[in-house]
Parts: sequence; C-alpha cells; structure tokens
Amino acid sequence: MADSEQILIQKAQKGDPDAFAALVNEHQRYVYNLALRVVKDENEALDLAQETFVRAWTALPNFKGQSQFRTWLYRIVTNLCYNRLPNLRRSLNDLGDDVMEDIPEPNFDNPASEFESNETRQHLQEAIGSLDSNYQLLINLRYQNELSYDEIASTLNLPLGTVKTGIFRAKEQLRKTLAHLEESWITA
Repeated sequence: MADSEQILIQKAQKGDPDAFAALVNEHQRYVYNLALRVVKDENEALDLAQETFVRAWTALPNFKGQSQFRTWLYRIVTNLCYNRLPNLRRSLNDLGDDVMEDIPEPNFDNPASEFESNETRQHLQEAIGSLDSNYQLLINLRYQNELSYDEIASTLNLPLGTVKTGIFRAKEQLRKTLAHLEESWITA
C-alpha cells in the first residue's frame, strides 16, 4: 500500500472526511466498474458503489491494513452484489477447486491496423459480455482491475484453485469465441 494512501486511511479512520473523499476519488471508478460488470445496470451499479463507500466509511475504523484498501473495497462491493444476485456466489463456488497452471495470455498487441485493433477490442468486449456472470467477474477483476489471483481469491473469499480454474475456463471460452470470429472474418 502506498504511503500516501496509508496516510489518507489513517486520517479517514480518525474521522477526516476530506481524506476519505480522496480515497473515494481514487477507487470509485474501479468499484463502479466491478458493480456494473456484475449487475449490468448503470443505476444499480451507481447505487452499489455508493452503498460500498457508505459501508466502507462506517467500517473504516475496523480496517487493519492486512489487505490492500482496494481489495477490501472490492470485497465490500462483491458482497453487496452477492446480496442482489444470490446465484452468483453459488456458481462461483461450483467452479471447483482444481489448481490450474498459469497459461500464457492471448496476444492482442500485434494488430494489422488501428481499425482491426479497435474491432478486435469490440469483439473481445462482446465475447466477455457473453460469458456467464461468474466468469465475467473473474475476467474483470483479473484484467480490467489488474488484481492478482491471490487478491481475487481474497476479494471473493474463494480458494485460489477455484479462481485459477474459473479464469482458465473463461479464457478458454473467450479463445473459442474469438477463433470462431476469426474464421468468419477469413471466409467473409
């Protein structure tokens, strides 16, 4: 945790609303994006983000710094999402506990042109949107929010193996979807 963030947390824990506002400004986009990915409704995501920060303010005196502040916030918003979508927790827990080796990330850094790059990103977003909500959440936490596997496991209160398995399966589904799109581009 950065020293400046630690100082803001300490000030906010003592009741400094400006310090807490700075923490909110730093993390609000991530909290909102996570909620939006899960509930898929902008107004609901805004409500969840606001409720997350209300709960964070209330619980801040209990924050001990054993995890990153960001991870702590993600856990709060994820739990709020679970309360609104009760099947999400069950489906994440049903992924299984097999530990999968880390596999290389797909390489999207070598597009033929800017147009193709933008089109690829659009298709990737559509492919991610077509995933089950539990896989979308895992992909979002890993790649959009850049959390480590350990941070995701901590945030979602899941075994590390479950997180690795879920991300592996989500990436496999994305590969198949994108390969199918690529085949359709070649035949077009």
